[in-house]
Amino acid sequence: MIVDAEVIFPLLGYLLLVAGLSIYAMRKRREGNFLNEYFLGSRSMGGFVLAMTLTATYISASSFIGGPGAAYKYGLGWVLLAMVQVPAVWLSLGVLGKKFAILARRYNAVTLNDMLYARYGSTLLVWLASLSLLIAFIGAMTVQFIGGARLLETAAGIPYNTGLLIFGLTIALYTAFGGFRASVLNDAMQGLVMLLGTFLLLFAVIHAAGGMHAAINKLQAIDPRLVSPQGVDNMINPTFLASFSVLVCFGVIGLPHTAVRCISYKDSKAVHQGIIIGTIVVAVLMFGMHLAGALGRAIIPDLKIPDQVIPTLMMKVLPPFAAGLFLAAPMAAIMSTINAQLLQSSATIVKDLYLRLRPQQMENEARLKQMSGTITLVLGLLLLLAAWNPPDMIIWLNLLAFGGLEAVFLWPLVLGLYWEKANAAGALSGMSCGAVIYTLLASFGIQPLGFHPIVPALLLSLIAFFIGNLFGRPVNPAATH
Repeated sequence: MIVDAEVIFPLLGYLLLVAGLSIYAMRKRREGNFLNEYFLGSRSMGGFVLAMTLTATYISASSFIGGPGAAYKYGLGWVLLAMVQVPAVWLSLGVLGKKFAILARRYNAVTLNDMLYARYGSTLLVWLASLSLLIAFIGAMTVQFIGGARLLETAAGIPYNTGLLIFGLTIALYTAFGGFRASVLNDAMQGLVMLLGTFLLLFAVIHAAGGMHAAINKLQAIDPRLVSPQGVDNMINPTFLASFSVLVCFGVIGLPHTAVRCISYKDSKAVHQGIIIGTIVVAVLMFGMHLAGALGRAIIPDLKIPDQVIPTLMMKVLPPFAAGLFLAAPMAAIMSTINAQLLQSSATIVKDLYLRLRPQQMENEARLKQMSGTITLVLGLLLLLAAWNPPDMIIWLNLLAFGGLEAVFLWPLVLGLYWEKANAAGALSGMSCGAVIYTLLASFGIQPLGFHPIVPALLLSLIAFFIGNLFGRPVNPAATH
């Protein structure tokens, strides 16, 4: 395997830019309350940065590696399927948005679990939520590490384990030292890099295939089902479409790393701008990358590992220097998701677990600063070990972790915001039921009536929430804080 210097050079430039932004964020971090600054950037995001960080956090290795890989395998039907994700930013900011941020400021909440404790007043609920979050994030972040290393392996000729070390250490270091501000500044830059890279690759793929008409004809010649809405093996049926819509669109409201973005913006204007810009960016990225993956079958018809379609296309249809520039786009998507989840995991351990056991340490900023950076770094290194031996298709592992988080957090969040009578017994019942049902169905591959486990898990956890709520006592949120 030969390392291509022309591909590596622009990528190194990109990584240096990431490092520069992190150093800037680290200098800014010295101002203000440490926890508020390190984990929320002092709630100072404007509309453009909010849109980009929410988009970059949501769009991950699955959107640049796994999703296009699935489109390569199942055809143009998967491109249509991917577009159900377009309203995700609008839903997150629209449903949580202003009310979530107002309450977070009132309770001085730094994490999602702070919000849950302030609303429900249950320490048991916070422990259950924290453990669920950490378990699911370990799976989700492992997927991102695999995606980044696989990308460097296929596109730049860097051996998988070497690429994993370069990629993993870069993220672990800049997230540990730069905190939330480094994360969102890098997200804003990474969002722009993703947009540019998507346009660049899609046009190059269409050109290499001889135009759209020729590309569609080639797909039809390979397998007519590649151009049908149902896809190969009739994969995309109504129940799968409904399941996918719940999993990657509606359920996104319950993802902790996207929800926490909804408590860190500056003002109402930022929310309105964030919804418009974020929705447009998600639409362009989802359509562009998945279409490139589907059309890639016309150019490279015999890939054994579908996840390699984007890096392989990149090397085939772009000149080396342009390929190096584009390589930064999926790297950006992966890095932005990991840093959000890594920070959230660190915040959960420090703020939700350690400080709940030892509240007297709240004012010990030197210890909190040291702990937060160290835990973020150690978590990053542990994930490197977890990603050492990867599976062939990462999209399913990512969706598994996504679903677990949604099954636990969606109803306690939404009902806690909009239903005054919601109490801790209801929230605990809903979370426990969602976690158990989803884990059992997903582990044994059971799909009731053909639906993905997330659909019955959310439905049953909602019922459990209402039943449990009958046995709980009303909560006065102000009294719990």
